[in-house]
Amino acid sequence: MQILTVLAVVLAALLSAAPGAAQSCATCHEDQAKKLPGTAHAQQDCANCHPGHEKLPHPKGAGTLTCGTCHSTQAGQAALGVHDQARQHGNLAAPECGTCHGSAHEVALPGTTPFRRHVAETCGMCHSDQAGQFKASVHGQAVEQGVREAPVCTDCHGEHAILKPSSPAARTNAAHVRETCSHCHGDVRLTAKFGLPPDRVLSYEASFHGLAAKAGSQSVANCGSCHGVHLILPSSDARSSINAKNLPATCGGCHPGAGTRFALGPVHVDAAPAEPSVVEWARRIYVVLIVTVIGLMALHNGGDWVRKVRGRLAGALAARAAPPGEFRMYPAERLQHALLVASFTVLVWTGFALKYPTEFWARPLVAWENSWPVRGTVHRIAGAMFLATSLLHALLLVSSARLREHWKDLWPRRSDVAEALAGFAYNLGLRRDQPALARHSYVEKAEYWAVVWGAVIMGGTGLMLWANTFFLAWLPKTALDLATVVHFYEAVLATLAILVWHFYFVIFDPDVYPLDSAWLSGYSPRQRRAASPAAPVAEPQEEPPGGPAA
Repeated sequence: MQILTVLAVVLAALLSAAPGAAQSCATCHEDQAKKLPGTAHAQQDCANCHPGHEKLPHPKGAGTLTCGTCHSTQAGQAALGVHDQARQHGNLAAPECGTCHGSAHEVALPGTTPFRRHVAETCGMCHSDQAGQFKASVHGQAVEQGVREAPVCTDCHGEHAILKPSSPAARTNAAHVRETCSHCHGDVRLTAKFGLPPDRVLSYEASFHGLAAKAGSQSVANCGSCHGVHLILPSSDARSSINAKNLPATCGGCHPGAGTRFALGPVHVDAAPAEPSVVEWARRIYVVLIVTVIGLMALHNGGDWVRKVRGRLAGALAARAAPPGEFRMYPAERLQHALLVASFTVLVWTGFALKYPTEFWARPLVAWENSWPVRGTVHRIAGAMFLATSLLHALLLVSSARLREHWKDLWPRRSDVAEALAGFAYNLGLRRDQPALARHSYVEKAEYWAVVWGAVIMGGTGLMLWANTFFLAWLPKTALDLATVVHFYEAVLATLAILVWHFYFVIFDPDVYPLDSAWLSGYSPRQRRAASPAAPVAEPQEEPPGGPAA
């Protein structure tokens, strides 16, 4: 009998060193062996985790390897996560590898549908409230139905390197929420497969919230601010934070009173069929207007430049007016022009930086965005300065008879149309004789009244966007969408008009190049020509002594 016992021990020792060591271990560890089939460790030899135990009897000191021995990458990530950090600070109840994956003998295959289905339950052992909300959400319901692509806790929070939302590197940090949600909602394949709206990420990025978030703002609304974090429900659900009846409360978190008098309307608005018709038509009209107006300006000025350069090369152009030249602007007008130049330049830079925060010229403004909204603050200051300059202009016209008399030269007349058509035809070579131009011709009048028009349009829409909370309490959101479109396209039109029209006549026009200094000294070097070359040129006017004080 003793001989048989010795033989059995020897045989077991031999088998333990062979590839089928798990079977030999099952002789004594039957319960653990039964758990292994179908697990992630099913193909592993026992000795891989229990080195030294292949010897019988097991030598003293033979230990068991930790998970990090084979899974060093995951262990390193976990060490940075909130769970391992809690254990390091003495909370031994905090989860470890086995808490989520099970013991080494029953580790489920990660990534499988059964494994993902139980993720919420696993996390719910500690986070019961959040797990309960998740299970009731659209994501949780999809997981229960066996949808493999439906997100679970680890898709948003991470698997091993789970960080607090306040951590800049966390997937759930305000700076990364859009990126986290876009893994599914920005995936064309997934949106097509499940019939989800394909433009949600793009339309958010095009909105004020998305543009501010892209620039680094930590306080602007993100996906979770409106849709919720764990209890995400479709808008048709009465419990949903984005249900039409609940939008006043949801949007009211940042915009008190929003939607209390009018329905807010669609939130994800982009240039798409879902765009309100009034917004769509405004966009179309402005696109046509910009192309037409700027195109005609470029054609007019291009013809003028070619004609003048040819004439100068042929020696046919009259010389500049001798200093001091023709008087054009009073001191008060030059002050207004300086304020207008400063405010308009800052408005253009900061305004387009709000729309295109990733461009190189916007970086000096965007660099501080996560701590202070530089672009918006400076843009509003410049806007207030622009409106104050407009008010100053109106007050000076009322208070100064001399300025009022000067301003009358800019009042539109019927003759302006014929003058503009004749000037256009002459620049394009369709007319031989140079047309006579008024002292303040259609060129100056077009500029002046464009500024007036822009001040009204940009000022009105800008105030609406600035005081958006107030206007959302009294008007539907479509009104702000319309204001946004008009404000942007009017800015494009105004900027291009300055570059193509105004800069030509004060810089690039051969008659004044390199600069018409009227806005600095009040006198212009431009030589005003009469209807025919033989006609005398008007003498320059002197600035009236003691012109209107600024």
